[in-house]
Amino acid sequence: MKTVLICAALAVLFAPISLSPASAGQIERECLRSDRDAANRALCACIQQVADMTLRGGDQRRAAAFFRDPDRAHETWMSKRDSDDAFWERYKAFGSTAEAYCAG
Repeated sequence: MKTVLICAALAVLFAPISLSPASAGQIERECLRSDRDAANRALCACIQQVADMTLRGGDQRRAAAFFRDPDRAHETWMSKRDSDDAFWERYKAFGSTAEAYCAG
């Protein structure tokens, strides 16, 4: 039983590394499409890996939209809606984790 659990844990840890570009997540794709100088395949893949660990699918779609339209991030941050506040807290936690995890 321990062997099965260890194999499953290793599969989860190494699966994102073995994914092809065609199976890249939304955040990784938007990161690569962005005009940011620091955007490269390794960094964007790392950010996507953190997103997969910290954000649900709907939150990832919403965060990916910020690459295309940074004003949306500002609107969300300034919003007075409870759902936007809750999302923003999750998004900040994702950002902090990505920064710590992906800093080179």
